[in-house]
Amino acid sequence: MVPVFADEQAIQKAVELLKQGRLVGLPTETVYGLGADALNPEAVKRIFTAKGRPADHPLIVHIPDKSALEDWAIDIPESAWKLAEHFWPGSLTIVLKKQPDVPMEVTGGQNTVALRVPNHPVALSLLRVFGGGIAAPSANRFCRISPTQASHVEEELGDKVDMILDGGACQVGLESTIVDLSGLEPRLLRPGQISQTEIEAVLQISLELPNDREKIHAPGAMELHYAPDAHTLLCSIEQIKEILAGQVYQGNYKFGVLTFKKELQTSVNTHIIIMSADSKSYGHDLYNALRQLDNASVDIILVEYPPKTDDWAAVNDRLKKAAKQFTEMDNRKVKITV
Repeated sequence: MVPVFADEQAIQKAVELLKQGRLVGLPTETVYGLGADALNPEAVKRIFTAKGRPADHPLIVHIPDKSALEDWAIDIPESAWKLAEHFWPGSLTIVLKKQPDVPMEVTGGQNTVALRVPNHPVALSLLRVFGGGIAAPSANRFCRISPTQASHVEEELGDKVDMILDGGACQVGLESTIVDLSGLEPRLLRPGQISQTEIEAVLQISLELPNDREKIHAPGAMELHYAPDAHTLLCSIEQIKEILAGQVYQGNYKFGVLTFKKELQTSVNTHIIIMSADSKSYGHDLYNALRQLDNASVDIILVEYPPKTDDWAAVNDRLKKAAKQFTEMDNRKVKITV
């Protein structure tokens, strides 16, 4: 499906398709979403089919403004209104107890619903004209690299989507922060551009974090997610140099490298992308960089460890999950055959 420039006429056509239970690729400031009418169970099921996504994996419902919270959630705490007032429209998703009429297909069989007001003019215009909630996970095959351009949606889903609205490159480039306010204490389920520190400053309370052994049913909570096709390895710059010098891997592999360092010895089988030292710029470029390396048909992607500070939490979360198909290197020199 070829993307269509998101003018007024295209948005109206997209609304008609949504009302017919069809799927629409739409831009948000985080990543492109695969949208369906959130109150239409059959339409929502088409999202799972198109993505190859497990049915127990909940979707985020996008709403036009914070006043729509009461249409989708019950027992809304004051903390939800505070966060909505402070961060919406924006890249924050709030999990609350759902209204009875919210389909279980949207919530992955849970009694909670994930809600967000996106900060993108096309998404907001689409929501306002549509007049309802749009369920919209990232518009890619399940566990694959999220799309940050309309062409990525076309590449990922082809004719499985009925229309793709082209609203330009995503401004943020990483999925939203998710905070669960459905229980006794606020919990951070997924880091994003809006940091834990910023949320805690608004709520004046510390956020609980999920236990590593706890199975969380939330968007982006799979151990493997956001992953390129190539084996992906997190390592230090010293380890990258060792690998490129042929001291670790046995075989003639084509390497892709994401690094902060401009001075690396390269070869014909090495594709190097220099990443920004600014966390927001790095996050904005990350998925596009991984997609470039996949499209260059590299065998192994080497990613230099980012800093471990709070502002890098979202980047580290995505990289850790993208590399789950492989393991992080330790300080031992090992011979590995891919």
